Amino acid sequence: MARAFAKISFTPDVQAVQREMGSRSAYQGAEFGAREAVVLGDAEQAFISERDSFYLATVGQTGWPYVQHRGGPVGFLRVLDEHTLGYADFSGNRQYISVGNLRGDDRVCLFLMDYPRRLRLKIWGRARAVDERDEPELLRKLESPDSRAPVERGILIRVEAFDWNCPKYITPRYSQQEVEALIAQVRQQPQAAEKPVLRALGTGALSLTISGIRQLTPRIRAYELRHADGGVLPDYQAGAHLRVPILLPDGSVASRAYSLTDAPGDPEIYRIAVLRKDDGDGGSRALHEGWQLGACLQVDSPENYFPLHEDDRPAVLIAGGIGITPIKAMAETLATRGADFELHYTGRTLQDMAFARDLQQRFPTQCRLYFSQTPDSSRLDVAGLLANVSADAVIYVCGPNRLIDATRQTARYLGIPAERVQFESFT
Repeated sequence: MARAFAKISFTPDVQAVQREMGSRSAYQGAEFGAREAVVLGDAEQAFISERDSFYLATVGQTGWPYVQHRGGPVGFLRVLDEHTLGYADFSGNRQYISVGNLRGDDRVCLFLMDYPRRLRLKIWGRARAVDERDEPELLRKLESPDSRAPVERGILIRVEAFDWNCPKYITPRYSQQEVEALIAQVRQQPQAAEKPVLRALGTGALSLTISGIRQLTPRIRAYELRHADGGVLPDYQAGAHLRVPILLPDGSVASRAYSLTDAPGDPEIYRIAVLRKDDGDGGSRALHEGWQLGACLQVDSPENYFPLHEDDRPAVLIAGGIGITPIKAMAETLATRGADFELHYTGRTLQDMAFARDLQQRFPTQCRLYFSQTPDSSRLDVAGLLANVSADAVIYVCGPNRLIDATRQTARYLGIPAERVQFESFT
């Protein structure tokens, strides 16, 4: 819903600040194009139905905004149809600020958070109160049989725009119920011999600690690495990789290089993502099975053999599978610069593609996804893509060798100079 969101949010004052900060060109494209129908899709409806709270902003007669927390049973914010939300308004402290504000201005903004998964959804709409005396049937649709709190009214919201926020800087938090469920799950598991914690694995001068592990897809895990002493980490640029030690089953230590997935900017953390390949040489499998929270790694500083250009030429980013890792950092860096770029990401299915939803939400006008195990219309056409790139665009491709070879051969056939085609192979 990029255009509807931009029309509401990118006021002249906002546009002026975007120009001052150099991000105007990255967002300007969202304001043009055909007017889209604002429809809550399957992803939005599922996300909304899983929430047990949200934040609601209204505007009072003084012009000041007012933000209120609303909570209830899971799913108390109901999706009535693809354009309409509603919830039962429970009795609270009886200040009635939000309800009073709606009498003069029906505009609202909802902020929905999923802290464990680091997701957030913003929704703009127009709201009205539902009274039991006038619309008893509609109010009954909003009531929850699981709640004993007295319902004073219903609030109906007609959605006018929505936007997914990036997960950066969201600290994961868990409810008491979620923590209790995790504890119960652990207690039900059979007792096993405790795995030894890896310590000081590797010979590099930089000491890192594994501070976070997150499952991105069934076969891809993200790992967060921090300085073992809590200090600042060496800087790097988009496209850089980190060579890390891995303890193999035979007791030997191997090293593998993995791209840093985030744009530079956070001096306290490195992030990599590793695809487990059971038919590979055993390195990724050993990493998945052996790396544990708290383990210490001795590594060298990041290196970069796949650097991003520094001038203002546009970029075409092409990623296949786990090749998205350096490409993601490039896209984030280009967006921060306000540079012109497009991102083409292909994988087997959406479920196999790390960061796909996040990238599509953060870069709705620049990111396009392709799926190899779907009809031909959903597959990446390298020849068609490169035939339409601008004459000065720099092309970056990372992924399986067949994707890199197809890109290089097609570029050569189209007369694109080799120096404008940068690539990084898994091998």
